[in-house]
Amino acid sequence: MSFLIASITPVIIFLFLIYKRDQIKEPPAILAKCFFGGFLSIIITLILVILIQLIIPEFSSPFLKSFYEAFLTAGLPEEFSKFLILYWIVWKSKDFDQYYDGIIYAVFVSLGFALIENILYVFKGGMGVALMRSVLAVPGHGFFAVIMGYYLSLAKFHTGNQKNNLLLKSLFIPVLFHGLYDFTLMYAGNSKDNPLLIIGLMISFTIIVIKLWRVGLNRIKRHHQTDIETIPVVES
Repeated sequence: MSFLIASITPVIIFLFLIYKRDQIKEPPAILAKCFFGGFLSIIITLILVILIQLIIPEFSSPFLKSFYEAFLTAGLPEEFSKFLILYWIVWKSKDFDQYYDGIIYAVFVSLGFALIENILYVFKGGMGVALMRSVLAVPGHGFFAVIMGYYLSLAKFHTGNQKNNLLLKSLFIPVLFHGLYDFTLMYAGNSKDNPLLIIGLMISFTIIVIKLWRVGLNRIKRHHQTDIETIPVVES
């Protein structure tokens, strides 16, 4: 039971912190769809990973192996699966009527994914893993989603010819952050005989985490402020 609580608690805390900033609270039904849609995104991710592994064999060198694992079997399939579920559930929803809504919806999808992932890792690795994931992995998934939702909202309410570009940013900027985040850790793990490289990678990882938090918090502030100052365009 303690492992289950340790797995769930950081997810609930992050969801609450994001949810409480919403000016007009979202209907519980669509939030539930997003959250449980995150469970479905895990299945899509597993299918994509299997297909990628069948098409592209794993590399042997530490650098390419780490890139393959970080981007091709983690960052890309995971964020694409979340994006697919998010777009499917909310893009045409009448409740998607404020800029901050995109962030909330994306976070609920992403942390639905993160909850299952967290439970699996914590039950396997114990309380030490639970602690590390509560301060790194769960917020990581959360802020990848903030960025995804930020650009999804920009695309939703954009009236010019940049809608498709904004949708692509909604997918690929989280993929980039996710891939770099995982790559530094995986490359460090695959470079055990090179302490200087490991130190450099850990410094890089710290910079990436700080940048992710700063970008995520900035995007939250921007859309929150936009909703206070303006009335967004509502699409039927």
